[in-house]
Amino acid sequence: MNEEKVIAGNFIHDIIDEDLELNPGLKIHTRFPPEPNGYLHIGSAKAIRINTQVAKKYNGLFNLRYDDTNPVKEDDEYVRSIYEDLKWLGCEPNGGVFYGSDYFEKCYEFAVQLIKEGKAYVCDLTAEEMREYRGSLTVPGKNSPYRDRSVEENLDLFERMKNGEFEDGTHTLRAKIDMASPNMNMRDPAIYRIVHTSHHRQGNKWCIYPLYDYAHPIQDALEGITHSLCSLEFENHRPLYDWVVENIGFDPKPKQREFARLNVTHTVMSKRYLRQLVETGLVDGWDDPRMPTLCGLRRRGYTPEAIFDFVDRAGVAKAYSVVDIELLEHCIREELNTTAARRIAVMKPVKLVVDNYPDDKVEYFEVSNNPQNPEAGTRKIPFTKNIVIDADDFAAVPPPKFFRLKPEGEVRLMGAYIVKCGEIEYNADGTVNTIHVTADLESGNGNPIDGRKIKGTIHWLSSDYAQTADIMLYDHLFTLENVDDMPEGKTYNDYLNPESAIKLEGCMIEPALGEAEAGDRFQFVRNGYYVKDTKNANTFNRIVGLKDSFPKK
Repeated sequence: MNEEKVIAGNFIHDIIDEDLELNPGLKIHTRFPPEPNGYLHIGSAKAIRINTQVAKKYNGLFNLRYDDTNPVKEDDEYVRSIYEDLKWLGCEPNGGVFYGSDYFEKCYEFAVQLIKEGKAYVCDLTAEEMREYRGSLTVPGKNSPYRDRSVEENLDLFERMKNGEFEDGTHTLRAKIDMASPNMNMRDPAIYRIVHTSHHRQGNKWCIYPLYDYAHPIQDALEGITHSLCSLEFENHRPLYDWVVENIGFDPKPKQREFARLNVTHTVMSKRYLRQLVETGLVDGWDDPRMPTLCGLRRRGYTPEAIFDFVDRAGVAKAYSVVDIELLEHCIREELNTTAARRIAVMKPVKLVVDNYPDDKVEYFEVSNNPQNPEAGTRKIPFTKNIVIDADDFAAVPPPKFFRLKPEGEVRLMGAYIVKCGEIEYNADGTVNTIHVTADLESGNGNPIDGRKIKGTIHWLSSDYAQTADIMLYDHLFTLENVDDMPEGKTYNDYLNPESAIKLEGCMIEPALGEAEAGDRFQFVRNGYYVKDTKNANTFNRIVGLKDSFPKK
């Protein structure tokens, strides 16, 4: 990652610069607070990037804090996956790893403090009744009939809530703020609820749990977070954040500021829906290469550098926008163009016999490992009488301007001889079985001696030396460009792309690819960029095609 990108400014940096002018000794401290109820996705990468780069730019600290205050959907599997993703991104926290559940005792103590000061009360309204009392954007809310309970009664009820005397949903602890506030979040929000569910770290110690808007500012303050940077949907929650900080009496006070989340075309960022895709078997787990999860992108062959390049180019702003997924594809393509070794794979093999080549002869042609990087050197490809070419590189009835192999036509076998098409053998169903050609054995890998022009070049492999493999052609998971524009009455499932994963079996690959390790990336010449799959043996996943239509900057 180049240093210029690391220190690039944005409106968040402007805010911090102003804060440092007022308090030059301020030690900048940020955090990334994922809820361990699913796997991180590319939207998470933006939050990670913003928070880590702020800490880096200002020589500050960055915390990872698991927001595990809701035990219903949380699991240690997600805890492990989140840290694995941060390590892969190169963003291990220099400020420490924390859990929201570390602060349950303090959250409870502060809730008792608020009750004693008359700033919180136990409410018996059901969730439906609470919504009714809350009012609307145009109608002010009504005070709960339990709002004026005495401090003593509230303390007694809250302790009994903690002791497990009440069933789920029978009581909540609410902050006493203003039921007529124009901000709905300030209309006596619930700050504790009863949940009789075992916690992944605390077990059954607690049956009451603090809600996010109450717990988060407490966690930030206790950890010394200076700037709580979060996505824009929390902007209307900021007054409640500040209310909690102010009324508990924290000093210094953490500051919440918001940025627009990352939205990408043909992609869904909802963890709830992504979990549904996994649980219903519509995808091959959280790391399915079509998923926007970081582990899915990793399995697809994307690199941390390409992902952060994408995030940086998308920018940090407050306005809602949708970034074209082609920008992400451009970033990985640009990186791999200079770093990925070139290899040959024939996706749909067709037999080609060089009639005038000796049966028992083997010769080797030298080809470049990466034309963009001469230091990558060359390798030798075996050539024999029996080779394979891709079915798409032959047409018995060619369309206009078809410069590949056709009856009586000539093409260059990439890096090797010029061949001319002769007899064609067909299968019973009319498909091509074998193509016979005659090689210009004087051409070698150079130009014809007679100076004739050969317009077409196709790739090939010796069928005597090539190995077989499966190749997965991945495409966008959704056909709808902007999923936020979904028509009424439709669901995400209506726009699942039926051609998002196509498996090609019996593909032929050059011998060097047989030695590839899981996660190794290559350019398959004339096809695109591919990665050796980490889950399925002898399988390569398409990362992205060769064509790049996205404007260069």
